[in-house]
Amino acid sequence: MTERAHTAASTGALFKGAVVSFDEAVGLGEVRRVDGERFGFHCIELADGTRTIEQGTPVTFGLLAKLGRYEAARLTRA
Repeated sequence: MTERAHTAASTGALFKGAVVSFDEAVGLGEVRRVDGERFGFHCIELADGTRTIEQGTPVTFGLLAKLGRYEAARLTRA
């Protein structure tokens, strides 16, 4: 965990990035923030209620502390 991730999660900051992978069968994906840091996410974090997203889709997202790490949360297509 980076200090920046910890600060961002506690303040509710939003970030810009893009989906770098998504496995529709299991609902898990990964988003890369513009600074290059990557965060996993589950499809329930897609804010529009859909359960799938294409690789390369630009998104904004927050961070959620979960199981000792940070995950992308509240993903919104940019």
